Amino acid sequence: MENTNERYKQITLLHSNDMHGDFLAEKIDDKLSGGVSMLSGYLTKCRNEDPNVVYAIAGDMFRGSVIDSEFKGLSTIQIINLLAPDIVTLGNHETDYGVSHLLFLEKLANFPIINANLYIKGNDTRLFEPHYIMEIDGVRILFIGILTEDVISQTKGESLIGSFIGIEDAAKEVGKICNAYNGLDIDLTVLLTHIGFEEDKKLATILDPSLGIDIIVGGHSHTFIDEPAVVNDILIVQAGTGTDQIGRFDLVVDTQNDCISSYKWQAVAINDKNCPRDERMEQLVKSIKDKTDLKYAKVVANFDYELTHPDRWMQTELGGVFSDAMKESLATDVYLIGSGSVRKQRMGPIVTFQDFCECYPYDGKSYGIKVTGAQLKRMLLHIYRDDAWLGDHTEFYQLSKGMKVVYSKSKHKLLCCELNGEPIDDNKIYSLGIQEFHYNNLENFFNVSLAEIEENEKPIILTTSDVQTLLEYFEDNTHLGFDVDGRLIVED
Repeated sequence: MENTNERYKQITLLHSNDMHGDFLAEKIDDKLSGGVSMLSGYLTKCRNEDPNVVYAIAGDMFRGSVIDSEFKGLSTIQIINLLAPDIVTLGNHETDYGVSHLLFLEKLANFPIINANLYIKGNDTRLFEPHYIMEIDGVRILFIGILTEDVISQTKGESLIGSFIGIEDAAKEVGKICNAYNGLDIDLTVLLTHIGFEEDKKLATILDPSLGIDIIVGGHSHTFIDEPAVVNDILIVQAGTGTDQIGRFDLVVDTQNDCISSYKWQAVAINDKNCPRDERMEQLVKSIKDKTDLKYAKVVANFDYELTHPDRWMQTELGGVFSDAMKESLATDVYLIGSGSVRKQRMGPIVTFQDFCECYPYDGKSYGIKVTGAQLKRMLLHIYRDDAWLGDHTEFYQLSKGMKVVYSKSKHKLLCCELNGEPIDDNKIYSLGIQEFHYNNLENFFNVSLAEIEENEKPIILTTSDVQTLLEYFEDNTHLGFDVDGRLIVED
């Protein structure tokens, strides 16, 4: 007679993604929400209640707070070590401080970090272990870490580092790894990805069912869900962004047939109702925060009112303040600032250095390029292509003042494209400012090549520090308010 206790095993899989240095709790409606103290308390509570708990992080632990950026991820590794994840994969922002620094941070991590596709050019040596196998209560779980080049454009500055390109290559890599461990009787296979929710669904579609992929735990698109997506019999989940919630799978695994027999998934709110506090974590975070408070308490800007950035795929007030400041300071006709550079949904009216750094954490150069009107229109059409409105894996840009763009989704056409009330002239040359990250990815992000641009005029560096430029502007211009109505109108 079959022993069902041996065949069916209960596993709890907890997962986070895109934490972005969101370590401090916030008071919302007189209740504490988020923060690593209560997150750690919830993890400890789950582990005490059930020994079969696995905690995974699907990328982007770094960036987004001064606690992270001031110490270049070192403080983040200390904090994540206390959370004690069982497995972590890389996100695109893990490479922000450079690949060599990331490898240093990996040595400080008390948890395994997996990634299947970053490699050294020339000999194809992987930088990280591509997978990790753990056994818990007799259940063998195979984790595979996946990024694609589309979301690790930062590494293009690393001439020795390569990666595979798209989801087709990712699917092949997953197949190679799964086939290599068929003989180990893997009971549960989980992909930890950081490519965006829509790309996860595309990946699931092309994965061979015989590989036995059960779950995709994703990140990058900051997607909040009510229930898992199911594609090709693969469960696809994501837990939004930050530490305000955590994803939870309660699984029953059939170890005879190596599949999920049943499951329940929920997004658990991290708040003072559900989660005890972790005093050790609070002491660690306080010791780090005390070191940053004095430096970051200085007031650096004064707006007329609170400015907002509710959605990176639309023109916003905060996007306007940054693009306008860069345009005026650098004397360009147009400045396109990456919407993803703006990391807070609201800021002001009084802005401290900490507020600013958390809102705009990416310092770097700005480049000036000369484009024809026809090239500028082509760039805008590429930015507003259909994929942009899926909101998960394309770059979007905030227009500087003077620009007026009306775009039709159904016609895939610019109905209006003006600068300072005059139609953009296809044959006229315009000066355009962009950030270094976007300059390094011209063809991918804008559909124009560097060779084309250089035919107009050789690009120049306008500033070696965006942050210094912005701070100087804010110091010289107080009581700022920004009206962005009419800069970008999108029609169905």
